[in-house]
Order: sequence, then structure tokens, then C-alpha cells
Amino acid sequence: MSSIRDLSTEADWLEAYPVMKQLRNHLTPERFLELVKEAAATEGYRLAALYEEGKIVAITGFMPMLTLYNGRFIWVCDLVTDSNERSKGYGEKLLSYVEKWAKDHGYDIISLSSGLQRQDAHRFYEDKMEYEKKSFVFLKEL
Repeated sequence: MSSIRDLSTEADWLEAYPVMKQLRNHLTPERFLELVKEAAATEGYRLAALYEEGKIVAITGFMPMLTLYNGRFIWVCDLVTDSNERSKGYGEKLLSYVEKWAKDHGYDIISLSSGLQRQDAHRFYEDKMEYEKKSFVFLKEL
């Protein structure tokens, strides 16, 4: 039976690293921990994990934001299911968890971005989770 739990300690975060590394493969454990600590302290970033038989099989990271475009909303920064555990409904459960958390905390909008190459993820967001494609995200490295 699966369960979802908020991850709030360094030990929790490091336990989540092997699954997160599948999405954020540029991060070392040290850098991952550094970024999660800072984002949690300054931006309200939260990590939640879906456990199956005591093992993390999927993770989401999200945080509250405020923009003129959306007003107050939740930004899903990360959503990843272990590559050996995909197509079992774990992503749907975690995103539904974020949606419930958002509603319970007074947020009416959830937003996220997804890499252009991630066609399967796009189908999941649009077809299964009923998200609308609203814009492109642009990035410039300085």
C-alpha cells in the first residue's frame, strides 16, 4: 500500500536524492541538499515522497509563488517517478496530493513547466491531469 509523506529533514532529503537524480541528473548529493535547504528556508519549497512498501518510488517538489500573471499560486518545481516504477499511477497520486495541499492552503492555481523533449509527461499533464498548455518558458544562462 502506498503512502505520501512530507520530507522535512536532511536525512529525508538525502533518502529522496536517488529518485530526484533521475530528473535532476546535474546535481550532486551535496548540491541537492544545499539547494533544498535554501529553497525550503527562503521560498517555502516542500518535498513530498510517495512510498511503496517503505521505499520512495516518486517525489514532488513545490512551492508557493506570487506573480502578477497568476496571483498566489503553487509552482511544481519537480515531479519524478523512479524509472523502474513508472506507469503505476504514482505521478497522478503525487500531483493530486499537491492539488489538495494547494486547496487546503488557499491556492486556486497550480503551474509547472516541462522540458520540450518530455512528450510523455506532456500527455500525462494534459490528458490525465487536465492541465492546459498556456505558455513557453524561456531561459538564458548568463
